This record gives sequence, structure tokens and C-alpha cells, in this order.
Amino acid sequence: MVKMTHKSVLSFSSYCSYSSRRGMPFFHSTPLVALFHSQSSNPSRSGETHREVSNVEDALKVFDEMLHRRPLPSVVRFNQVLAPLVKLKHYPTVLSLNSQMLLSGIRPDHYTLNITINCYCRLNRMDYALSVLAHFFKLGLQPDVATLTTLIHGFVLQNRVADAARLFRKIVVGGHCQPNVITFSTLIKGFCAIGNNTAAIQLLGKMEANGCQPNIITFNTIIDSLGKDTLVDEALNLFSEMVGRGIAPDLVTYNSLIQGVCNLGQWKEATRLLYEMANQGIFPDVFTFSILVDAFCKDGMVVQAKNVVQIMIQRGIEPNSVTYSSLMDGHCLRGEMNKAKQVFDLMVTKGSMVNVQSCSILINGYCKQKKIDKAYKIFKEMPLRGLVPNTVTYTTLIDGFCKAGRLQEAKKLFSEMQDCGQLPDVQTYSIILDGLCNNQQLSEAIEFLREMEGSKLKPNVVTYTIVIEGLCNAGEVQSAKDLFCGLSPKGVQPDVRTYTIMISGLCKGGLLVEAEEMLREMEQKGCSPDGCTYNTIIRGYINNNDTSRATSLIEEMSERGFSGDASTMELIVDLLSKDTVDPVLLAWLKDKV
Repeated sequence: MVKMTHKSVLSFSSYCSYSSRRGMPFFHSTPLVALFHSQSSNPSRSGETHREVSNVEDALKVFDEMLHRRPLPSVVRFNQVLAPLVKLKHYPTVLSLNSQMLLSGIRPDHYTLNITINCYCRLNRMDYALSVLAHFFKLGLQPDVATLTTLIHGFVLQNRVADAARLFRKIVVGGHCQPNVITFSTLIKGFCAIGNNTAAIQLLGKMEANGCQPNIITFNTIIDSLGKDTLVDEALNLFSEMVGRGIAPDLVTYNSLIQGVCNLGQWKEATRLLYEMANQGIFPDVFTFSILVDAFCKDGMVVQAKNVVQIMIQRGIEPNSVTYSSLMDGHCLRGEMNKAKQVFDLMVTKGSMVNVQSCSILINGYCKQKKIDKAYKIFKEMPLRGLVPNTVTYTTLIDGFCKAGRLQEAKKLFSEMQDCGQLPDVQTYSIILDGLCNNQQLSEAIEFLREMEGSKLKPNVVTYTIVIEGLCNAGEVQSAKDLFCGLSPKGVQPDVRTYTIMISGLCKGGLLVEAEEMLREMEQKGCSPDGCTYNTIIRGYINNNDTSRATSLIEEMSERGFSGDASTMELIVDLLSKDTVDPVLLAWLKDKV
């Protein structure tokens, strides 16, 4: 029984008022559904007979029949209609039926309210989900572990992991209920989704202290996240800890580990894991093979990838869209577009295997090879296949048009994607801005940037750097400097590339003192200059006939472990041909020979 005093209820309610897709693909809502089914009002435990519903039409018909019965059936029977609709993901329908139940005087129970909260969470309406808690208190019911776990899951779905963690602490500290393995695993999934593996591991350590034993899903979530972040040693250590606790690994565990080691090119370790899983009677599935195919292709080992596909077929495992898309991408990376198209055509012959991702991969391959018309042909055929191009597809093709100098077509496609309901992202805007700057259309680029700043989509450092470089290349150094100086107030921190481009612009404008001031400023702000930065300002001094200062910076560059690039060395050789040569420059060059 949940213990919650009146005071703690008010405290918890106040919190709720105040608080008004990395992550594992195999960890969905099943645990939450299972958690709901542990409640006392679970309709499957009712003695009432009922007709099973398997689709929306059937559910609506049964619901309508029940609503006209007199006396009305119990709330348990109505819950039996709502539950399948939740599984079918018809959340608005469930909420509509729930409203009808309330209007008909049917008093909801724990299970009904938990279903309602779950639906609001799935619809990204956490404000409404939290407001349902008031109905618990009004009806004399107490939120239980299922309720609170669902709310945590809702926050995680919206990437509001800090809010999820805050709610979790409120549960534990307030003693409202005892979190179970699903509660812990849900928050761990949230931490992993935002790449906070440290917090996930710390929470894992706290489970036993709270009398809760982690299960295979808990471990798999963290192992998968560590593998994706290339922290393979940590993933293998956690794997050993899991086995030491007596929890047997499953196929999901091994797939996560294999993907992690393959991403690092550790083929021997991948082979060892494959043998180990086979010895335990766990055999590779289509996901395992697809991981291997993708890893081989990314390493340019397309022949080995094709061998894996052949092994799959021999074992009776049909390659799926992911497998073939990875193989196609491998050919694209090698510039083998004819072979990539052959794989695409094979997917077409297999029915509904071609999807938006596979089309985007082929379009990208053609764009990289400057075969824009072929890329555009694949794009135009997508609606004929029942496919809707997404933001990635549009952005890829827009980039292809810009790089081919076909800016008008790129701009037209940019407008078209918005008309079709596909919202451009930061990368899309950045690509268009790059195209405008490269074609000396700076006024339009600035206008485009201001439009972006006025939208919900905020430019990042890459976006601003593109425009700053465009202005510098056009000789508009003051405008570039004004834009640069406005970055920090906007919460955007210049990176080494931004500084280097700005320093280059100042050097070209003969503003060497300002250029060196910026070199010193970047270090003060925690952005260390690299070899490119030093070579840029050194060339600036040489081109402005300040050999002495250039030589001093060459010495500084050398002390920091950087060396002159081809362009700088060419200028230095030119200096050496003169009658008088700076002795420091001679000494530096002698050390380098």
C-alpha cells in the first residue's frame, strides 16, 4: 500500500504544478504495460466475461453497446476496451472514450487513470498528464508506482530527463512509493538517451540500496549506450558484472557489444563474441548480421560485407532493408554507384523493402559523385513508391544542388520542402547559407540568417561561421567582426575554426594588431589555437611584410608542436631568396631540415 500523508500529497501536487532517440530500440513500453497489469484493478482479473477487441472499429462498437446497457457495466469492463486501444497507439481515441465514461457517471479507478496518464504522455502533453494526479486525490485514490513510473517515462519521451530525475527523487525522498525495477530502468534509459552514462551507472548502483535488483533490460540499456559511445571496455566490464550476478546475457546484449566493438574496428573481439554467443546457444539474427554488414561497409570492406549477406541467406535469414541499405551505402562510399543502384533495384524487386532511408542513401551517393540529375530522378520517384521525402532527403539533395552550383534549384527545393510540411533543420539552413555565400549573394544570406534567428530554430556556431567566412571573403571585414562579436551574447561560443576564419579576414584587411589580439583572446576564453590558426596569422604577417613578428610566431608555433603548412613554407622559401634574412627564421628553418 502506498503511504502518502496529506502534507506529502500537497508537496507532491505542488511539484507537479511546478513541472507543468538515442536510447535502446528494443526497450519500448512493454515493461510499463506489464507494470499496469500488476494492479489490483487489472481487467484481466475480473470475473466478468467480455468479447476481445482487436481493432478500433470493434472497440468502438463494444464501447457503444456497453454505454447503452442498464445497469452500466463496471469500470473494469470499460478498462478492458481501453487497454487494447492503448496497445494499438490510438491515444486520442482512448482519451475521447474516457471523457464519455466520465460524462456517463462511470467512476475511474487506478487502472483508468494510469491509462489516461499514459496517453497524455504519449501525446507529449505532460501538463495534462500531471493534472490527472488531481483526479486521484479527488477520488480518494493514491498514485502508485505504475502512475509515477509512467510520468517518469513521459518526461523521458520528451527528453526532459532532468524533470524525470527530479520526480524520481521526489518519490524516493518523500516515501510516496517504492520504485521498482521498471522505475529505475526507465530513468536509466533516459540518462542513456542523453549520453549521461555516468548518471545511469550511478543509478544502477543505487538500485540494490533501495531493495531493487536490476534485470537484463537494465543492464542491456547501459551496455548499449556505452557501446554507442565507443566506451567498449566499460561495456565489457559491465557485461562481466552482469554475468557475475547470475544474469544470463541474451541476443540483445551480444548485439550491443558486437556493434560497439565493430564501430572501433575490433574484428577479433567481434569474432570472439560471436563464438561465445554460439557456445551459449544464442545464434545471430538479422540485426546481428546487419551490424556486421554496416561495420564492414563503413570500413570500406564491401567484399566482406557481401560475404556476410551470403551467409545470412544460406542460413535462411532474409536480409532486411537495413542490411541492404548498409550494403548500398558501402558501395556509395567507394563511389561504386552502378553497384549501389543494383542493390537498390534488388530491394525494389523484393516488394516494400525500399524506404525513405534507402532512397536518401542513394541520393547522397549520386550527389557526392556530382550526378545530381540521377539523384533528382530517385527523389521524384519516391512519391510513386508511396514514400514521403523527409528532412534528411531534402537536405541531402539541396546540398547536392548547392555544390553543383545550381543554387536556384536548391532554393526552389528549400521552399518546396516547407510547402510539403517538412521542416528544415539547422543543417538545411547552413547548406543554403553556404551556397548563397559561395555565390556572393551576401545580402540574401544575411536576410536568410535573420529569418532563421527569428524562428524557433536557432543558428549554431557552424551556421554563423559560414556567414562570417562569406563576409571575410567578400572583404566586408567589419561586418564579419560585428557578427562575430555578437555570438557570445547569443549564447554561441566561437570554436577554433570561427576564430581562425576571423583572424584570416583581419589579416587580409591589414588589421594585424587586431588579428593577434584575437589570437590571444581565444586562448583566454578556453579555445586553443591549432596549427591552421598559427599558419594563418603567420602568413598574414609575411604578406604584410612584418617578417620579424612572423618569425616570432613561427617560433611559438614550433614550441607548441605545430609546423608550417605548404602555403606558409612557400612564403618562407620566398623570404630566404632575399638579400637579408632574419637569423631567427634561418635558425628555425635549419632545425626543420
